[in-house]
Amino acid sequence: MVGDGSPDPSEEVEVSVELLTRHLDRYPLLKGAYLLLSRDPEFSVLTEMSNIQAVKRMLYNDHGIVHAKIAAGASLEIFTRIVKSGRAPTTLAHKTASSFEESLLVVLLGAMLHDIGNSVHREHHELVGAILSKPILDRVLKRLFPDDRRKAYMIRSEVLNAIVSTAYDIECLTVEAGSVKLGDGTDMAGGRARLPYRLGKHDIHAVSALSIEKVTIGHGRSKPVAINVYMRESAGVFQVEKVMLPKLETSNLKDLVEIRAFIGTHDVISWL
Repeated sequence: MVGDGSPDPSEEVEVSVELLTRHLDRYPLLKGAYLLLSRDPEFSVLTEMSNIQAVKRMLYNDHGIVHAKIAAGASLEIFTRIVKSGRAPTTLAHKTASSFEESLLVVLLGAMLHDIGNSVHREHHELVGAILSKPILDRVLKRLFPDDRRKAYMIRSEVLNAIVSTAYDIECLTVEAGSVKLGDGTDMAGGRARLPYRLGKHDIHAVSALSIEKVTIGHGRSKPVAINVYMRESAGVFQVEKVMLPKLETSNLKDLVEIRAFIGTHDVISWL
């Protein structure tokens, strides 16, 4: 099911912008979709506005295009590893996608678009983001599936589902949505925590965020996927417990993903 060049389950990869490039280079459909999306003026402006609202007005950390790329790469990595372990993509099982690459497309678009609702307000940004994403998806999917409107509508629904499901209290209904939800939470290295903190403040939110050095995705001890969080000091555990664990709880992937925290190279705590 997974194409040639898919991730080696034994390889541990670092969450970064470069991770997205690795996945785009493997699949022509994904690369085409990414190019269409990146050239869409509404997407570009809404992504810019998301940071104006979050960073400049609320003094929060990044919620713009860099975060979208990091989240997309991590989401694709998690999803691909889960499928390689034997779990079928929900979109294939329910016939809303016709190929593994189309399932990946849902993950890519969901992750890239998941935060544009911040362009309006932080409150209910997941639902607002789904509403704002519809016309953008219509333009992109019309180009990708010019002769199959039914396919375009189905993929659109799955992407919107993934966007809405990034909310902490929404239960994920698909492997694709769960992968996007977890991928979103992995962007926490170097102060890029997903639990927003006010820039310039020296509280537990900021201290915990700045203590995280890197996040990797690899093979778990008892599960096929592990999200590994490396930190300088134990304060980083706060971010893991407040961000990753609630996302894992509602991701519908608890049986497949474990989260581990390290201080330096020492495994200090695991959540199975």
